[in-house]
Amino acid sequence: MDLNRALDRYAELLVSRGANVQPGQTLQLTCDAIVRDFALRIVEAAYDRGARFVQFDLIDERASRARISKSAEEYLDFVPRHVPIRFDQLVEDRGATIRLVGSADPDSLSGLDPKRSNRTRIAAHRAAKRFYEEGIGLSQVQWTVAAAATEGWGKKLFPDPGEEDVERLLWQSLLAIARADREDCLEAWDAHNEDLARRGKALDSLSIDCLRFNGPGTDLSVGLSTLSRFEGGAGMGARGVPFIPNIPTEEVFTTPDWRRTSGEVRVTRPFMVNGTLIEELKVRFENGILVEHEAKSGADVFGAYIDSDEGARRLGEVALVGTDSPVFRSGLVFGEILLDENAACHIAVGSAYKSCLAGGENLSDEELEAIGFNRSTAHTDMMISDEEVDVVAVTGEGKEIPLLEKGAWIDL
Repeated sequence: MDLNRALDRYAELLVSRGANVQPGQTLQLTCDAIVRDFALRIVEAAYDRGARFVQFDLIDERASRARISKSAEEYLDFVPRHVPIRFDQLVEDRGATIRLVGSADPDSLSGLDPKRSNRTRIAAHRAAKRFYEEGIGLSQVQWTVAAAATEGWGKKLFPDPGEEDVERLLWQSLLAIARADREDCLEAWDAHNEDLARRGKALDSLSIDCLRFNGPGTDLSVGLSTLSRFEGGAGMGARGVPFIPNIPTEEVFTTPDWRRTSGEVRVTRPFMVNGTLIEELKVRFENGILVEHEAKSGADVFGAYIDSDEGARRLGEVALVGTDSPVFRSGLVFGEILLDENAACHIAVGSAYKSCLAGGENLSDEELEAIGFNRSTAHTDMMISDEEVDVVAVTGEGKEIPLLEKGAWIDL
């Protein structure tokens, strides 16, 4: 693979299919400072597409660590006034945003006081409330999240690569998963989006009342509302143009009725919460509430996270992913939710998506509450399937329809 050529294709993919930047549109691009060279390819691609302005924000998680660990307690909730102004303007302008994940040190936020971490996270979320509710929740903003390789991340995934360049190895994996290793990258994504949309429509046609997950350590039922609709691949922005929220994306997902979640589930892949790796997590739900959890590591951090507000113990998303996923087939556990959630079926505690409800953008707060729509400042995905998990849909009439067997899709 010609890496330089593939990186240019990847940048074009993120701009033209991911955020789908339009002529005269403003783009906000955020990434760790260490991946600025690749990010500059995105800046150039955006201006080539006719972007009016690219707001290029470089971050460093070491600065976040310094604040969480050293700031005076009374300052942890502080958010400068320019932060909500910038997010509000992005919504008002119907702009676009690209966020690159991948840091110089994936462990830079580990070992911190989880309560202090939650305070800064919640304050930042509240400052950007309009962005999350309208920009993301109602697709007023075209947005995408994608990954960029770093040496530090590569060393965690390839601890003994011999003479290989670990950053290059990681780039090769990421580009293959994103189909950017192919000359027909954009055409491949157009076809993939169509496949995911067809799968979502097929699921909607079944009038599913609940989804049941069964496997070793897992016996979980997730109820849906009559308004729940499955989404997958590209969404439609307020400008009337499609965009792909996550690259890669292999899921079809929907908003559950949080009150109708019950049973126990084994989380099949580790995941990060506030910079801490949660391993071998097991959780139990009763009457829609996560009431018990245990883990090999990170149990205290996860406990603090789900205690951060009332909705953090309730489900806001359920998603289906088969073992045909290129993320799963890579054989890698990336330690980054953007990728790992696209390797397996998953559930998310925390905030739900109005876009996954029929007419969701027009529902009042009272109507949303009546159908079990969850609200929270939290949202984290937990992978719950592998080659040993079956998924069955139960219709309103009680008919059981197998969807995935041993992790693999059954033709609908």
